[in-house]
Amino acid sequence: MPQSILVTGGAGYIGSHVVRQLVERGERVVVLDNLSTGYRSAVLGAPLVVGNTGDPETVNRVLAEHRVETVMHFAAHTIVPESVSNPLKYYGNNTCATRNLLECCDRAGVKHFVFSSTAAVYGIPAEGLASEQSPTAPINPYGLSKLMSEWMLRDLAAASALRYVALRYFNVAGSDPGGRLGHTAPQATLLVKVACQHAAGVRPGLQIFGTDYPTPDGTGVRDYIHVEDLASAHLRALDYLRKGGASATLNCGYGHGFSVREVLRMVERVSGKALKVEESPRRAGDPPSLVAKADRIRAVLGWEPRLDDLETIVRTQLEWEHRLQREPGLQKN
Repeated sequence: MPQSILVTGGAGYIGSHVVRQLVERGERVVVLDNLSTGYRSAVLGAPLVVGNTGDPETVNRVLAEHRVETVMHFAAHTIVPESVSNPLKYYGNNTCATRNLLECCDRAGVKHFVFSSTAAVYGIPAEGLASEQSPTAPINPYGLSKLMSEWMLRDLAAASALRYVALRYFNVAGSDPGGRLGHTAPQATLLVKVACQHAAGVRPGLQIFGTDYPTPDGTGVRDYIHVEDLASAHLRALDYLRKGGASATLNCGYGHGFSVREVLRMVERVSGKALKVEESPRRAGDPPSLVAKADRIRAVLGWEPRLDDLETIVRTQLEWEHRLQREPGLQKN
């Protein structure tokens, strides 16, 4: 039996896009997801095991039955404000469950590990630009829970034959250009998703948090990366590890940013609708600007984004929102 790739959280937004790309390439894939935020309908072409990464019995069984050689780990809680109000939920699911997964991988002799990390590990970087060498100084439990997982992965790799790539995501947005997958969670907090929900009539309005930042138009600037390009970086990471590449931690962004107002103007342009926007005070801990220094991922993995275009990001997201309205069953398990 050929060896397989285990994708934890593969029924979620980013994981499902990676699963689809892996399956299209002919890889053997198995998904482990507890469906707390993921959806059965998002798993295309791969078997789904419903379970938790924190359950050793389930993880050990899946690793053995499917002869797993590589793990791609997406399963996590990701809502920053919730992490502040309920930190133990995030340390339990993001950090403790990852420790269990790594222990199971070590026992099973898993060779490669691709980890879904975050730019939140940088906190508020100087001048709003973060390289992999920038200090890690998370300002919320979400970022710290991911950084702790990075540390565990680093230390396990130093003590074993496991090699890994940790990808630090910047602001993921957009949906599968083929319309098959998207960000389905109705209570999302990501700007592009929220703005497109409003443009599609799902939300009555939206808020800008902070209009007095030291940025060109006073609103926060972020590096928005299309989910399809982000997914392709995971396949590049897999190829890199299979060729014997050393463990690496890499930023995953485009290297340039857009302000909140620029994003909203693009949503208005693509949708042809004026948005109802309320200006609100800054949220505690939001950096004025957070943009990736993203040359290293290109050099190490040979990754080249294909959808580095704000209009494409918004259009694919808006098309997905319209599909969710036409097919409400996509939001049910």
